[in-house]
Amino acid sequence: MKQISVFDAHCDTISRCWREYEGLYANSGMISLERTAGFAQYCQFFALWTADGYTGYPLGGDSVERAYHALLRCFKDQMARNSEKIVQCRTAGEAERANRQGKAAAFLAVEGAELLGCDPAQLDEAAAEGVAAINLTWNHANALSGSSKEEPERGLSPLGREFVAKMEDLHILVDVSHLSEAGFWDVAELARRPFIASHSNAKLVWDHTRSLTDGQINAIIKNQGVIGLNFYEEFVGGSRDLDMVRAHLDHLLELGGEKTVALGGDWDGCDTIADLPAIDSLPRLYEHLLHHGYRETVVQDLFYNNLMRVVR
Repeated sequence: MKQISVFDAHCDTISRCWREYEGLYANSGMISLERTAGFAQYCQFFALWTADGYTGYPLGGDSVERAYHALLRCFKDQMARNSEKIVQCRTAGEAERANRQGKAAAFLAVEGAELLGCDPAQLDEAAAEGVAAINLTWNHANALSGSSKEEPERGLSPLGREFVAKMEDLHILVDVSHLSEAGFWDVAELARRPFIASHSNAKLVWDHTRSLTDGQINAIIKNQGVIGLNFYEEFVGGSRDLDMVRAHLDHLLELGGEKTVALGGDWDGCDTIADLPAIDSLPRLYEHLLHHGYRETVVQDLFYNNLMRVVR
């Protein structure tokens, strides 16, 4: 298969490396630098994620926030250990320069603002550490908003609105995957910059609480944001193969999302579909789409260009 360029919007690889005491270069997970070495160009959003019950610390108190700092150290350590192969980036220009040098580009994300105490004052430090995107919630509702799983009727609190406004001031991407639908529409109303749904699919294709309605998809298209296709088998639905992924893609394209849809594999955070067991299986999807008549420019936009646009 031909070499392809890949920019993926979501993985939990750093959290997995932290829990399993494995490194980024070679590991037993879905993403490693060994697995991505065959890509022509490679960029990846690495999410820092944990929650009570996953932190390695006693429940309650500031355990999640303490775990965040441990995760951040793990990420920085892996960047240092593998500096000849990967470099942390904040912008498209930095990523393109890294790719020209034959290095992968790592974008840092935070999944769930509770890792930052839901505190706008902590965003300055996050920006200084190079955080490029933040999911306002994970599965649990928090002080900023309800989530798609808990309190889905609750939108952004006044604190949530302050948090979003400061994120935009700091040029940190607002990520609405996992957010309640009410919270989504509050973000859409407030947003002055493109926002993203890093790992979400089309609800009309497979009805799941984590998926986006056509109205939400249209709002992201209008906002010139990005939607990352999620390969978690529970979210893909149906036969859970490449054809079903293609059904989600087709629906986004039918709504006008040619410049909006990207990859958001959810690697190392879930059981992906059988046809995409790890990131180095992505050439199968690339060839599958070409075989079914997609223009290569559309496929290249999906795999690399659209996400690069939104970090520019």
